[in-house]
Amino acid sequence: MAQKFIPFEVIENFMVSVLVKAGIPENDAKIVTDVLIQADKLGFDSHGVNRLKPIYLDRIKDGILNPVTNYQIVKEGPTTAVIDGQNGMGHVIGYNAMKMAIEKAKKFGMGMVAVRNSTHYGFAGYYALMAVKENLIGITGTNARPSIAPTFGVENMLGTNPLTFGMPTDEPFPFLLDCATSITQRGKIELYEREGKILPKGWVIDENGESKTDPKEVLVDLTTGKAALTPLGGIGEETAGYKGYGYATVVEILSSALQQGAYLKMLTGFKDGKKVPYNLGHFFIAIDISAFTEVDDFKRTAGNILRELRASKKMPGQPRIYTAGEKEYEVWKTRKDKGVPFGDELLKEFQGICKEYGLNEFLPSFE
Repeated sequence: MAQKFIPFEVIENFMVSVLVKAGIPENDAKIVTDVLIQADKLGFDSHGVNRLKPIYLDRIKDGILNPVTNYQIVKEGPTTAVIDGQNGMGHVIGYNAMKMAIEKAKKFGMGMVAVRNSTHYGFAGYYALMAVKENLIGITGTNARPSIAPTFGVENMLGTNPLTFGMPTDEPFPFLLDCATSITQRGKIELYEREGKILPKGWVIDENGESKTDPKEVLVDLTTGKAALTPLGGIGEETAGYKGYGYATVVEILSSALQQGAYLKMLTGFKDGKKVPYNLGHFFIAIDISAFTEVDDFKRTAGNILRELRASKKMPGQPRIYTAGEKEYEVWKTRKDKGVPFGDELLKEFQGICKEYGLNEFLPSFE
């Protein structure tokens, strides 16, 4: 499939313009735009600008996502807080929640903020990197609409529930681990469907526990409950699928129990056959490294660990070993002068957005 690269500046201006037209205040639109584009800059294409229409614009039109974010702090202590997002823009809620956790960590050594009644907050790594930029350790997680079946089950119960860590190093890039607790996630399946590719066996199971590989069919069946994603480790216990299942459950608990938010089947987005807000939960943790050791010492030790891992003996036929955050840095070096890659289907989708929102001045960029 041919790709066209759209410069970041063009995408940024377009995204902010569209989001403002959709009713989002300009400052909030800039936050949403930054989260989505940062995903594309680092190669997390499943959570980048391709999510603009189906996850955000369409949900605003459906009335299940509030374009104006009026979150409330419902409980707060020196190192903790609970926020009710009131179904506003998840990126705006997430940005402010991590900002609060960072401020608390700088003052008291650690900060944690739990969020309820939020919406899809995009690229989880964005919030961990907010802490990294302040020489802190950042951790975040979120629950999501049911997708993962528990080990030995076939019903989608848990969300893809990423557990994300960011840590500064003395290298040109930080350590960033941003992973779903399933083998894959909906965004990647959407990419496979858009590119006309078949899914690998073991990613998705049907009601009989058999693999499903047609992405178009899978996206429908995940919504109706006829298919489920497998947890990290895969089907059953032989390849340790129970570990991914366990971590997904950890994220589910931390995304709901602390803030008394929704969980599991409460997050389907439907009630009595009608679309309703997803009421997602998130958590954000910031840790001040200087409360434990000198920041430069931490960075050097972290860097040494990563360098030793990459220098270890390689598997025959493999040219190199990577550490988390390295591939993302290489993607950034490749894309920084080129922009966001668009395939034919995404170009057509953005052409439609231009026409629908009266932004025809941007049309030539997507043709």
